[in-house]
Amino acid sequence: MKKIIFALAFLGVFTVQAQQKAVTEVGDEVLLFDNGTWRYADNRASETSNEVPTNPERFVKDPEATFLLKSTKVDIGVWLDPTEWSFQKAQDNPEAEYELQLKGEDLYGMIIAEKLEIPIENLRDIALENGREAAPDLSVIQEEYRIVNGQKVLFLQLNGTLQGIKFTYYGYYYSSPSGTVQFITYTSQGLLNSYIEDCEKILNGFVKVQ
Repeated sequence: MKKIIFALAFLGVFTVQAQQKAVTEVGDEVLLFDNGTWRYADNRASETSNEVPTNPERFVKDPEATFLLKSTKVDIGVWLDPTEWSFQKAQDNPEAEYELQLKGEDLYGMIIAEKLEIPIENLRDIALENGREAAPDLSVIQEEYRIVNGQKVLFLQLNGTLQGIKFTYYGYYYSSPSGTVQFITYTSQGLLNSYIEDCEKILNGFVKVQ
């Protein structure tokens, strides 16, 4: 599994892209994407109609997460265990600020931050809309709001297929007046269950910093 494949799948997740609308010969309204794919417009509407639940649990950073990786764009950081995770300024994905990897494993992470504030309620639809430019079958598997170290985030698990590989994104989405952040972990769908604990530990290091 190549890291670059997954990094390319989620470029520009918070940038609202324009689509063309068309009507089929039987009267169905569809959305046309630049990559030649399409989907029914009413399918998107039905996906956004469900109320997102809030998890009553409070999520906190792991005691072994001793290193604070700070964003230079938005007032957030991530506490992580440097003996388990390697990180660097993003190279494979120009939209990301940092890239991370569970050492010696096929679990990766990205922090994508921008200074534009976007209502948290809209982040799910934007993630799906732009993610489907690369993976048209991208769909929501899990979603809920969580309180992580005192901050409200949107948790999403998104599954899709890219270049024949079934991948999954498991991460947090956050917005405040200082900007918007996508902090995700990602791997193949077949490996996710073995990495769930690692995903949760690093994701729950998400904090707001001064």
